[in-house]
Amino acid sequence: MKSRSRCSGSFLKTPVIACLVLFLTASLSARAELLIRITEGAGSAIPIAVVPFAESGSMPAGDKVGSIVQADLTMSGEFRPLEPSKMLSLPSERSEVYFRDWRMLGQRYVLVGQLTRNGDRIQARYELFDVNQEKRILGETAAVPASNLRSLGHHISDRVYEAITGAPGVFSTKLAYITVSGEGEQTRYRLQVSDVDGKRSKVRLESREPILSPAWSPDGKKLAYVSFETGKPVIFVHELATGERQKVADFPGLNSAPAWSADGRSLLMTLSRDGNAEIYRMDLASRNLTRLTDHWAIDTEAAWDHADRGIYFTSDRSGGPQIYHMERPGAEPRRITFGSRYNARPRPSPTGDYVYYVHQRDSAFHIARTNLETGEETVITRTGSDESPSVAPNGRLLIYATRQNGEGVLTVVSADGGAAYSLPASEGEVREPAWGPVTR
Repeated sequence: MKSRSRCSGSFLKTPVIACLVLFLTASLSARAELLIRITEGAGSAIPIAVVPFAESGSMPAGDKVGSIVQADLTMSGEFRPLEPSKMLSLPSERSEVYFRDWRMLGQRYVLVGQLTRNGDRIQARYELFDVNQEKRILGETAAVPASNLRSLGHHISDRVYEAITGAPGVFSTKLAYITVSGEGEQTRYRLQVSDVDGKRSKVRLESREPILSPAWSPDGKKLAYVSFETGKPVIFVHELATGERQKVADFPGLNSAPAWSADGRSLLMTLSRDGNAEIYRMDLASRNLTRLTDHWAIDTEAAWDHADRGIYFTSDRSGGPQIYHMERPGAEPRRITFGSRYNARPRPSPTGDYVYYVHQRDSAFHIARTNLETGEETVITRTGSDESPSVAPNGRLLIYATRQNGEGVLTVVSADGGAAYSLPASEGEVREPAWGPVTR
Protein backbone atom coordinates (compact mmCIF):
# COMPACT_ATOMS: atom_id res chain seq x y z
CA MET A 1 0.00 0.00 0.00
CA LYS A 2 1.67 3.22 -1.04
CA SER A 3 1.75 5.68 1.78
CA ARG A 4 1.74 9.44 1.47
CA SER A 5 4.77 9.90 3.74
CA ARG A 6 8.43 9.72 2.84
CA CYS A 7 9.01 7.49 5.81
CA SER A 8 6.39 4.78 5.53
CA GLY A 9 6.29 5.00 1.75
CA SER A 10 10.02 4.64 1.21
CA PHE A 11 9.86 0.84 1.29
CA LEU A 12 8.35 1.00 -2.23
CA LYS A 13 10.96 3.32 -3.68
CA THR A 14 13.14 2.15 -6.58
CA PRO A 15 16.16 0.43 -5.02
CA VAL A 16 19.40 2.27 -5.61
CA ILE A 17 22.91 1.26 -4.68
CA ALA A 18 24.27 4.05 -2.51
CA CYS A 19 27.31 4.59 -0.37
CA LEU A 20 26.32 3.10 2.98
CA VAL A 21 27.40 4.19 6.39
CA LEU A 22 26.16 1.74 9.01
CA PHE A 23 27.00 1.79 12.69
CA LEU A 24 25.98 -0.98 15.08
CA THR A 25 26.34 -1.18 18.83
CA ALA A 26 24.42 -2.57 21.76
CA SER A 27 24.44 0.81 23.48
CA LEU A 28 25.70 3.92 21.73
CA SER A 29 25.69 7.22 23.58
CA ALA A 30 22.40 9.08 23.63
CA ARG A 31 21.65 11.32 20.66
CA ALA A 32 18.67 13.40 19.67
CA GLU A 33 16.96 12.89 23.01
CA LEU A 34 13.25 13.55 22.86
CA LEU A 35 11.85 16.56 24.65
CA ILE A 36 8.39 16.64 26.19
CA ARG A 37 5.66 19.23 25.72
CA ILE A 38 2.32 18.84 27.46
CA THR A 39 -0.15 20.18 24.92
CA GLU A 40 -3.52 19.29 26.40
CA GLY A 41 -4.74 17.86 29.70
CA ALA A 42 -7.94 16.01 30.49
CA GLY A 43 -10.63 18.06 32.17
CA SER A 44 -11.37 15.22 34.58
CA ALA A 45 -7.74 14.77 35.72
CA ILE A 46 -7.39 13.52 39.31
CA PRO A 47 -5.71 15.94 41.77
CA ILE A 48 -2.77 14.28 43.52
CA ALA A 49 0.05 15.61 45.69
CA VAL A 50 3.43 13.99 45.04
CA VAL A 51 5.43 15.26 48.00
CA PRO A 52 9.20 15.57 47.37
CA PHE A 53 10.80 12.49 48.94
CA ALA A 54 12.94 12.98 52.05
CA GLU A 55 16.57 11.97 51.48
CA SER A 56 19.10 10.32 53.78
CA GLY A 57 22.66 10.10 52.48
CA SER A 58 24.29 11.35 49.29
CA MET A 59 22.00 11.26 46.27
CA PRO A 60 23.03 11.32 42.58
CA ALA A 61 22.78 14.62 40.74
CA GLY A 62 19.90 15.03 38.33
CA ASP A 63 16.13 14.68 38.51
CA LYS A 64 14.60 13.85 41.87
CA VAL A 65 12.46 10.72 42.23
CA GLY A 66 9.41 12.75 43.23
CA SER A 67 9.82 14.98 40.18
CA ILE A 68 9.97 11.92 37.90
CA VAL A 69 6.76 10.54 39.42
CA GLN A 70 5.03 13.90 39.12
CA ALA A 71 6.04 14.21 35.45
CA ASP A 72 4.92 10.64 34.67
CA LEU A 73 1.49 11.11 36.20
CA THR A 74 1.07 14.46 34.44
CA MET A 75 1.87 13.09 31.00
CA SER A 76 -0.65 10.28 31.42
CA GLY A 77 -3.35 12.96 31.19
CA GLU A 78 -5.29 11.29 34.02
CA PHE A 79 -3.68 13.16 36.93
CA ARG A 80 -3.15 16.78 37.93
CA PRO A 81 -0.25 16.87 40.41
CA LEU A 82 0.00 19.75 42.87
CA GLU A 83 3.07 21.95 42.58
CA PRO A 84 5.33 21.49 45.65
CA SER A 85 5.45 25.27 46.15
CA LYS A 86 1.71 25.17 46.96
CA MET A 87 2.01 22.44 49.60
CA LEU A 88 1.46 23.44 53.23
CA SER A 89 3.88 20.79 54.52
CA LEU A 90 6.29 18.18 53.19
CA PRO A 91 5.55 14.93 55.06
CA SER A 92 7.63 11.82 54.41
CA GLU A 93 5.60 9.26 56.42
CA ARG A 94 2.07 8.57 57.69
CA SER A 95 2.50 10.29 61.08
CA GLU A 96 3.28 13.59 59.33
CA VAL A 97 0.26 13.58 57.00
CA TYR A 98 -2.55 15.98 58.06
CA PHE A 99 -5.46 15.06 55.84
CA ARG A 100 -7.40 18.24 56.62
CA ASP A 101 -4.65 20.31 54.97
CA TRP A 102 -4.71 18.21 51.81
CA ARG A 103 -8.50 18.34 51.61
CA MET A 104 -8.32 22.11 51.90
CA LEU A 105 -5.94 22.09 48.91
CA GLY A 106 -8.45 20.00 46.92
CA GLN A 107 -6.28 16.86 46.72
CA ARG A 108 -7.76 13.36 46.42
CA TYR A 109 -4.50 11.48 46.93
CA VAL A 110 -1.13 12.19 48.51
CA LEU A 111 2.11 10.27 47.94
CA VAL A 112 4.95 10.51 50.47
CA GLY A 113 8.26 8.72 50.75
CA GLN A 114 11.85 8.53 51.88
CA LEU A 115 15.07 7.68 50.04
CA THR A 116 17.99 6.10 51.89
CA ARG A 117 21.43 5.44 50.47
CA ASN A 118 23.11 2.16 51.41
CA GLY A 119 26.47 1.91 49.64
CA ASP A 120 25.85 1.83 45.91
CA ARG A 121 22.11 1.25 46.26
CA ILE A 122 19.21 3.54 47.06
CA GLN A 123 16.11 2.32 48.85
CA ALA A 124 12.73 4.01 48.58
CA ARG A 125 9.95 3.58 51.10
CA TYR A 126 6.72 5.17 49.89
CA GLU A 127 3.05 5.35 50.82
CA LEU A 128 -0.05 6.49 48.93
CA PHE A 129 -3.08 7.79 50.83
CA ASP A 130 -6.71 8.41 49.93
CA VAL A 131 -7.27 11.88 51.40
CA ASN A 132 -11.05 11.71 51.78
CA GLN A 133 -11.04 8.27 53.41
CA GLU A 134 -7.82 9.00 55.36
CA LYS A 135 -6.68 5.56 54.34
CA ARG A 136 -3.40 4.13 53.05
CA ILE A 137 -3.96 2.33 49.75
CA LEU A 138 -0.35 1.55 48.87
CA GLY A 139 2.80 1.07 50.91
CA GLU A 140 5.97 -0.50 49.53
CA THR A 141 9.76 -0.56 49.57
CA ALA A 142 11.93 -0.73 46.44
CA ALA A 143 15.68 -0.51 45.86
CA VAL A 144 17.85 0.15 42.80
CA PRO A 145 21.50 0.92 42.02
CA ALA A 146 22.29 4.56 42.65
CA SER A 147 22.82 5.04 38.91
CA ASN A 148 19.25 3.98 38.12
CA LEU A 149 17.03 6.50 39.90
CA ARG A 150 14.91 7.12 36.79
CA SER A 151 13.85 3.47 36.74
CA LEU A 152 12.91 3.74 40.42
CA GLY A 153 10.78 6.81 39.69
CA HIS A 154 9.03 5.07 36.79
CA HIS A 155 8.41 1.99 38.95
CA ILE A 156 6.76 4.06 41.67
CA SER A 157 4.66 5.84 39.02
CA ASP A 158 3.45 2.47 37.72
CA ARG A 159 2.45 1.31 41.20
CA VAL A 160 0.64 4.55 42.01
CA TYR A 161 -1.16 4.57 38.66
CA GLU A 162 -2.36 0.98 39.12
CA ALA A 163 -3.41 1.52 42.74
CA ILE A 164 -5.69 4.40 41.72
CA THR A 165 -6.95 3.42 38.26
CA GLY A 166 -6.84 -0.38 38.46
CA ALA A 167 -4.93 -0.51 35.15
CA PRO A 168 -1.23 -1.36 34.85
CA GLY A 169 1.11 1.60 34.48
CA VAL A 170 3.36 1.88 31.43
CA PHE A 171 5.98 4.34 32.66
CA SER A 172 8.66 1.63 32.88
CA THR A 173 8.17 0.58 29.27
CA LYS A 174 10.30 1.75 26.33
CA LEU A 175 9.78 3.51 23.01
CA ALA A 176 11.49 2.68 19.74
CA TYR A 177 11.51 5.28 16.95
CA ILE A 178 13.45 6.59 13.98
CA THR A 179 15.16 9.98 13.88
CA VAL A 180 16.21 11.62 10.62
CA SER A 181 18.76 14.41 10.44
CA GLY A 182 20.80 16.13 7.72
CA GLU A 183 20.09 16.54 4.02
CA GLY A 184 21.27 14.91 0.80
CA GLU A 185 24.41 12.82 1.30
CA GLN A 186 24.52 13.95 4.95
CA THR A 187 21.13 12.36 5.78
CA ARG A 188 21.31 9.96 8.72
CA TYR A 189 18.63 7.56 9.89
CA ARG A 190 18.92 6.38 13.49
CA LEU A 191 16.94 3.69 15.23
CA GLN A 192 16.66 4.74 18.86
CA VAL A 193 15.22 3.37 22.09
CA SER A 194 14.24 5.57 25.05
CA ASP A 195 12.08 5.70 28.15
CA VAL A 196 8.45 6.64 27.48
CA ASP A 197 9.22 10.24 28.48
CA GLY A 198 11.98 10.43 25.85
CA LYS A 199 14.83 10.27 28.38
CA ARG A 200 17.85 7.94 28.25
CA SER A 201 17.69 7.56 24.49
CA LYS A 202 20.27 5.28 22.86
CA VAL A 203 21.08 4.75 19.21
CA ARG A 204 20.80 1.11 18.19
CA LEU A 205 21.42 1.45 14.45
CA GLU A 206 22.61 4.29 12.23
CA SER A 207 22.57 4.37 8.43
CA ARG A 208 22.54 6.63 5.39
CA GLU A 209 19.63 4.56 4.08
CA PRO A 210 16.06 4.46 5.45
CA ILE A 211 15.10 2.39 8.49
CA LEU A 212 11.38 1.64 8.84
CA SER A 213 8.70 -0.11 10.88
CA PRO A 214 10.37 -1.03 14.19
CA ALA A 215 8.40 -3.70 16.06
CA TRP A 216 9.04 -5.01 19.58
CA SER A 217 9.27 -8.67 20.50
CA PRO A 218 6.87 -9.57 23.34
CA ASP A 219 9.72 -9.93 25.84
CA GLY A 220 11.15 -6.50 24.95
CA LYS A 221 14.56 -7.97 24.11
CA LYS A 222 14.46 -7.67 20.32
CA LEU A 223 13.34 -5.32 17.58
CA ALA A 224 12.33 -6.30 14.07
CA TYR A 225 12.56 -3.59 11.41
CA VAL A 226 13.06 -2.88 7.73
CA SER A 227 16.43 -1.53 6.57
CA PHE A 228 17.50 -0.32 3.12
CA GLU A 229 21.20 -0.66 3.92
CA THR A 230 21.73 -3.16 1.06
CA GLY A 231 19.88 -0.97 -1.44
CA LYS A 232 16.53 -2.81 -1.05
CA PRO A 233 14.04 -3.38 1.77
CA VAL A 234 15.16 -6.24 4.06
CA ILE A 235 13.69 -7.34 7.41
CA PHE A 236 16.14 -7.73 10.29
CA VAL A 237 15.74 -8.98 13.86
CA HIS A 238 18.01 -7.10 16.29
CA GLU A 239 19.02 -8.39 19.74
CA LEU A 240 19.20 -5.24 21.86
CA ALA A 241 21.48 -6.52 24.63
CA THR A 242 24.24 -7.69 22.27
CA GLY A 243 23.64 -5.73 19.07
CA GLU A 244 23.56 -9.01 17.13
CA ARG A 245 21.33 -8.88 14.04
CA GLN A 246 19.83 -11.54 11.80
CA LYS A 247 18.53 -10.99 8.29
CA VAL A 248 15.19 -12.86 8.26
CA ALA A 249 13.51 -11.71 5.03
CA ASP A 250 15.56 -10.84 1.95
CA PHE A 251 13.33 -12.10 -0.83
CA PRO A 252 13.06 -10.54 -4.29
CA GLY A 253 10.80 -7.50 -4.24
CA LEU A 254 9.12 -6.13 -1.13
CA ASN A 255 10.00 -7.25 2.42
CA SER A 256 8.13 -5.04 4.88
CA ALA A 257 5.83 -4.46 7.86
CA PRO A 258 7.08 -7.00 10.46
CA ALA A 259 4.80 -7.78 13.42
CA TRP A 260 5.52 -10.29 16.21
CA SER A 261 3.22 -13.02 17.44
CA ALA A 262 2.41 -13.01 21.17
CA ASP A 263 4.72 -15.99 21.80
CA GLY A 264 7.62 -14.35 19.97
CA ARG A 265 8.11 -17.36 17.69
CA SER A 266 6.88 -15.90 14.43
CA LEU A 267 6.58 -12.68 12.44
CA LEU A 268 3.88 -11.40 10.18
CA MET A 269 5.32 -9.64 7.14
CA THR A 270 4.38 -8.31 3.72
CA LEU A 271 6.23 -9.92 0.80
CA SER A 272 5.91 -9.55 -2.96
CA ARG A 273 8.10 -12.57 -3.73
CA ASP A 274 5.34 -14.04 -5.92
CA GLY A 275 4.63 -10.78 -7.75
CA ASN A 276 1.92 -9.22 -5.56
CA ALA A 277 2.08 -7.80 -2.05
CA GLU A 278 0.63 -10.46 0.27
CA ILE A 279 0.78 -11.20 3.99
CA TYR A 280 2.85 -14.11 5.24
CA ARG A 281 3.68 -15.65 8.59
CA MET A 282 7.29 -16.72 9.16
CA ASP A 283 8.29 -19.25 11.80
CA LEU A 284 11.55 -17.76 13.06
CA ALA A 285 13.12 -21.08 14.11
CA SER A 286 12.61 -22.85 10.78
CA ARG A 287 12.16 -19.77 8.55
CA ASN A 288 9.16 -21.55 7.01
CA LEU A 289 6.58 -19.24 5.42
CA THR A 290 2.80 -19.55 5.48
CA ARG A 291 0.87 -17.36 3.06
CA LEU A 292 -2.16 -15.82 4.80
CA THR A 293 -3.70 -13.73 2.00
CA ASP A 294 -4.15 -14.50 -1.68
CA HIS A 295 -5.81 -11.71 -3.63
CA TRP A 296 -5.14 -9.55 -6.67
CA ALA A 297 -5.20 -6.45 -4.43
CA ILE A 298 -2.34 -5.17 -2.27
CA ASP A 299 -2.54 -6.65 1.25
CA THR A 300 -0.13 -5.20 3.83
CA GLU A 301 0.43 -3.76 7.35
CA ALA A 302 -0.81 -6.81 9.24
CA ALA A 303 -1.17 -6.94 13.03
CA TRP A 304 -2.34 -9.79 15.23
CA ASP A 305 -5.67 -9.36 16.97
CA HIS A 306 -5.79 -9.45 20.77
CA ALA A 307 -6.44 -13.21 20.76
CA ASP A 308 -3.35 -13.80 18.55
CA ARG A 309 -5.44 -15.98 16.22
CA GLY A 310 -6.63 -13.58 13.55
CA ILE A 311 -5.08 -10.58 11.84
CA TYR A 312 -6.03 -7.04 10.94
CA PHE A 313 -4.53 -5.70 7.74
CA THR A 314 -4.78 -2.98 5.10
CA SER A 315 -6.09 -3.87 1.64
CA ASP A 316 -7.29 -1.95 -1.41
CA ARG A 317 -9.51 -4.82 -2.56
CA SER A 318 -12.56 -2.54 -2.23
CA GLY A 319 -11.01 0.16 -4.44
CA GLY A 320 -9.05 2.07 -1.80
CA PRO A 321 -7.13 1.28 1.38
CA GLN A 322 -9.38 -0.08 4.13
CA ILE A 323 -8.99 -2.20 7.27
CA TYR A 324 -9.96 -5.88 7.19
CA HIS A 325 -10.06 -8.61 9.81
CA MET A 326 -9.33 -12.28 9.10
CA GLU A 327 -10.52 -14.34 12.09
CA ARG A 328 -8.17 -17.23 11.34
CA PRO A 329 -5.87 -18.24 8.48
CA GLY A 330 -7.92 -19.09 5.42
CA ALA A 331 -11.10 -17.36 6.64
CA GLU A 332 -12.84 -14.77 4.46
CA PRO A 333 -11.65 -11.28 5.52
CA ARG A 334 -14.29 -8.92 6.90
CA ARG A 335 -14.09 -5.21 6.18
CA ILE A 336 -13.95 -3.08 9.37
CA THR A 337 -13.75 0.54 8.17
CA PHE A 338 -16.21 2.48 6.02
CA GLY A 339 -15.96 6.10 7.20
CA SER A 340 -13.64 7.46 4.49
CA ARG A 341 -11.83 6.49 1.32
CA TYR A 342 -8.52 6.01 3.17
CA ASN A 343 -8.05 3.92 6.33
CA ALA A 344 -4.72 2.18 6.89
CA ARG A 345 -2.09 0.87 9.37
CA PRO A 346 -4.40 -0.98 11.83
CA ARG A 347 -3.33 -1.37 15.45
CA PRO A 348 -5.79 -3.24 17.73
CA SER A 349 -6.13 -2.45 21.42
CA PRO A 350 -4.78 -5.14 23.79
CA THR A 351 -8.30 -5.72 25.16
CA GLY A 352 -9.84 -6.26 21.73
CA ASP A 353 -12.37 -3.41 22.12
CA TYR A 354 -11.00 -1.10 19.43
CA VAL A 355 -8.80 -0.95 16.40
CA TYR A 356 -6.83 2.25 15.72
CA TYR A 357 -5.66 3.39 12.29
CA VAL A 358 -4.72 6.29 10.02
CA HIS A 359 -7.90 7.90 8.70
CA GLN A 360 -8.28 10.50 5.97
CA ARG A 361 -10.92 13.19 6.39
CA ASP A 362 -11.06 15.82 3.64
CA SER A 363 -7.38 16.56 2.95
CA ALA A 364 -6.11 15.76 6.46
CA PHE A 365 -4.87 12.51 7.95
CA HIS A 366 -5.84 11.73 11.55
CA ILE A 367 -5.75 8.78 13.91
CA ALA A 368 -9.18 7.24 14.38
CA ARG A 369 -10.56 4.21 16.14
CA THR A 370 -13.49 1.88 15.51
CA ASN A 371 -15.45 0.24 18.30
CA LEU A 372 -15.37 -3.41 17.25
CA GLU A 373 -18.68 -4.18 18.96
CA THR A 374 -20.75 -1.28 17.67
CA GLY A 375 -18.82 -0.27 14.54
CA GLU A 376 -18.78 3.36 15.71
CA GLU A 377 -15.84 5.36 14.36
CA THR A 378 -14.22 8.20 16.33
CA VAL A 379 -11.44 10.54 15.24
CA ILE A 380 -9.21 11.01 18.28
CA THR A 381 -6.46 13.38 17.07
CA ARG A 382 -6.60 17.08 16.26
CA THR A 383 -3.41 17.23 14.23
CA GLY A 384 -3.61 16.76 10.46
CA SER A 385 -0.58 14.86 9.14
CA ASP A 386 -0.77 11.81 11.37
CA GLU A 387 0.69 8.34 10.79
CA SER A 388 2.19 5.24 12.44
CA PRO A 389 -0.09 4.71 15.48
CA SER A 390 1.13 2.42 18.28
CA VAL A 391 -0.96 1.46 21.32
CA ALA A 392 0.43 1.34 24.88
CA PRO A 393 0.35 -2.10 26.55
CA ASN A 394 -2.44 -1.02 28.92
CA GLY A 395 -4.58 0.27 26.04
CA ARG A 396 -5.04 3.70 27.63
CA LEU A 397 -2.49 5.69 25.60
CA LEU A 398 -1.55 5.89 21.95
CA ILE A 399 1.58 7.28 20.30
CA TYR A 400 1.78 8.41 16.67
CA ALA A 401 3.95 10.50 14.35
CA THR A 402 2.79 13.87 13.05
CA ARG A 403 4.06 17.31 12.08
CA GLN A 404 3.99 20.42 14.27
CA ASN A 405 5.38 23.78 13.18
CA GLY A 406 7.05 22.13 10.23
CA GLU A 407 8.88 19.46 12.24
CA GLY A 408 8.28 15.74 12.57
CA VAL A 409 7.36 14.87 16.17
CA LEU A 410 5.76 12.09 18.14
CA THR A 411 2.52 12.76 19.98
CA VAL A 412 0.95 10.72 22.77
CA VAL A 413 -2.80 10.93 23.34
CA SER A 414 -5.16 9.19 25.71
CA ALA A 415 -7.11 6.48 23.92
CA ASP A 416 -10.21 8.68 23.86
CA GLY A 417 -8.26 11.72 22.65
CA GLY A 418 -8.83 13.67 25.87
CA ALA A 419 -5.21 14.52 26.71
CA ALA A 420 -1.97 14.83 24.77
CA TYR A 421 1.72 15.56 24.91
CA SER A 422 4.32 15.72 22.15
CA LEU A 423 7.88 14.41 21.92
CA PRO A 424 9.96 16.36 19.41
CA ALA A 425 13.59 15.39 18.89
CA SER A 426 16.29 17.77 20.07
CA GLU A 427 17.96 17.19 16.69
CA GLY A 428 16.28 16.37 13.35
CA GLU A 429 12.86 14.78 12.94
CA VAL A 430 11.32 11.79 14.69
CA ARG A 431 8.90 9.23 13.23
CA GLU A 432 7.78 5.56 13.17
CA PRO A 433 7.15 5.07 16.92
CA ALA A 434 6.65 1.64 18.50
CA TRP A 435 5.54 1.32 22.12
CA GLY A 436 7.38 -1.47 23.93
CA PRO A 437 5.80 -4.21 26.07
CA VAL A 438 5.59 -4.45 29.85
CA THR A 439 8.55 -6.61 30.85
CA ARG A 440 8.62 -6.45 34.65
